[in-house]
Amino acid sequence: MHIKQLTADLAVSGQIAPTDMTEIVGAGFKAIICNRPDGEAGDQPSFHEVAQQATAAGLEMRYLPVTPGQLAEEQAAAFDRLLEELPGPVLAYCRSGMRSVSLWGLSQAGRLSPDDILARATAAGYDLSALLRRIAQAGAAPFAVADSSHEVVIVGGGAAGISVAASLLARQPGLDIAIIDPADVHYYQPGWTLVGGGVFQATQTARVMGALIPRGVHWIKSAVAGFAPERNAVLLEGCRVVKYGQLVVCPGLKLDWEAIEGLTDTLGRNGVTSNYRYDLAPYTWELVQRFKGGTALFTQPPMPIKCAGAPQKAMYLSCDAWRRAGVLAQSRVQFHSAGAVLFGVADYVPALMEYVRAYGIGLHFAETLTAVDGARRIATFSVSAPGGTSQRRQVPFDMLHVVPPQSAPDFIRSSPLADAAGWIEVDQATLQHRRFANIFGLGDAANTPNAKTAAAARKQAPVVAHNVLFNLGRQAGQARYDGYGSCPLTVERGKIVLAEFNYGGRLAPSFPAWLLDGRRPSRLAWLLKERLLPPLYWKGMLKGHEWLAQPEMVG
Repeated sequence: MHIKQLTADLAVSGQIAPTDMTEIVGAGFKAIICNRPDGEAGDQPSFHEVAQQATAAGLEMRYLPVTPGQLAEEQAAAFDRLLEELPGPVLAYCRSGMRSVSLWGLSQAGRLSPDDILARATAAGYDLSALLRRIAQAGAAPFAVADSSHEVVIVGGGAAGISVAASLLARQPGLDIAIIDPADVHYYQPGWTLVGGGVFQATQTARVMGALIPRGVHWIKSAVAGFAPERNAVLLEGCRVVKYGQLVVCPGLKLDWEAIEGLTDTLGRNGVTSNYRYDLAPYTWELVQRFKGGTALFTQPPMPIKCAGAPQKAMYLSCDAWRRAGVLAQSRVQFHSAGAVLFGVADYVPALMEYVRAYGIGLHFAETLTAVDGARRIATFSVSAPGGTSQRRQVPFDMLHVVPPQSAPDFIRSSPLADAAGWIEVDQATLQHRRFANIFGLGDAANTPNAKTAAAARKQAPVVAHNVLFNLGRQAGQARYDGYGSCPLTVERGKIVLAEFNYGGRLAPSFPAWLLDGRRPSRLAWLLKERLLPPLYWKGMLKGHEWLAQPEMVG
């Protein structure tokens, strides 16, 4: 947490944590304003989690969320009213502090001169020049003036975005590329399952973003607000505009924790956890170790979600730990899935069912978690019935592992790039946008019907890199993506069912069956997951090395 003073009564910062309250109180603050919507990132505590600790520390707290780049005068006016109502001094925060500073700057238009607003923001480390230009040119088209321009712009610095940049540079050194991403930290999210299983430490899954951006690539550390494909422009938080020749969009998914009533009030305590968040995966392992018997629930929301096997992985690793600790016999383990089957590719189900029976897991399909009462330890499910009807069912628990509903980020769903369901609309083979020829989409937010996994992004990135250069006239022919996805299902500590498949659920093994039959639990697959895949990710995929991922050409 880096607090930066704007005025005598207002300071701003990036994301704060519930554990920061002692420092905030010690700095003399009396109130906090949260300007960041929940669910923007996998390491983000919810407003409710922060507010609970703020209230306990004697601080007043308010929620005024601003979607990046969608700052409105009404929100600035509401921010101004909060500053008048709340006891000062006040600390306002968002992801980086930029939205909070922008709210203040817009609220001061007409009170302070543009030079004064700009000077105070600059002194705090924020550039409001684009916002003030918009204020001065009220009514002007938001994309009229570009702050920068690049041959290739990539939205998203996750596995897909960095891999595309690295693959582009491997093919065309010196290409003018920019990556837009506001995050300070890059996460190896496939490792969070092993954090929750006590195999990895959380810190093993995190790297500083700046160290991973390929050398020579411009890093624009900002959030995207919107797109103007007819102008080849991207609008950023703070009203900055970036122009592009070719655009690659891969921002990942939004985790909608708020969609489950009461969940954010109890995450990280009362036995409620999730491996889908960096700071909660260690709590999963803490709960597993403390568990001495009782009811443990594991949930899976409606598809699509990132890594459809992850909800089960958490369950199998927990059961294995309880079996080793001698408490499995005293445990009632239940899997509640909104889907109709255990796993979408039938070839892998028999091996998984052997573990379901061995662990004594109760399977409950067509059940969607809708509410959590952490204090009473009761989970409420909507149970689908024939004929389209549903009923509510309440289940007491001692431990609850939750996977939240997921969707494309808001700035994608509301953009001209989205299909009717809100996903980036691309051709499933070339990954080129169906309506805008110089735009490509890949990763979790694309509407391709493949599993949303890092393994899929590893195969997609070289395809996009090749096809971007084809558009630029620097490669011959187009490449195609066959829908490959992989899900290493950790059925016990030391063994994995390695699911690999293409579009339509067709098996796509990377190894001959005599060496590794993915349909059976394997020690070799575990070694691949634990020992080989992390360095393959950090030192191969993110560096532009396309081992076992060379793109296939359109025939």
